[in-house]
Amino acid sequence: MTKDFDTWNTLKKQTHGEESRLYTVREIWWCRLGVNVGSEQDGSGKSFLRPVVIIRSFGAETCAVIPLTTSPHPHRLRISVGIVQDKEAKALLSQLRVIDTRRLVEKVGFLDKEIFAELRKAVRNLF
Repeated sequence: MTKDFDTWNTLKKQTHGEESRLYTVREIWWCRLGVNVGSEQDGSGKSFLRPVVIIRSFGAETCAVIPLTTSPHPHRLRISVGIVQDKEAKALLSQLRVIDTRRLVEKVGFLDKEIFAELRKAVRNLF
């Protein structure tokens, strides 16, 4: 599979020039994850977007996120988070990462409090 690093680099430069976004822990956002190396989770489409859930704040400009997937493939590091934009979604615990909030594009909504508590517990159990 060929990855389009050149188009992503153009959009990444544009993203770098944007303002930081205001966010809250537990929110779900469309995020510009871009094109990444190897098996790191990529965004998709022309804007290289993927939904993420914000699990930790590190201030106004950075936060920890977990990308979401609709893939039905079972894996112990994929935690169901319910329906997100009319699709069954799972959190990809193995793809947890810190991002700059300029990558956040559009807020989708909030993750249910009980599901969020289970997700945070699963993250703590990783380490």
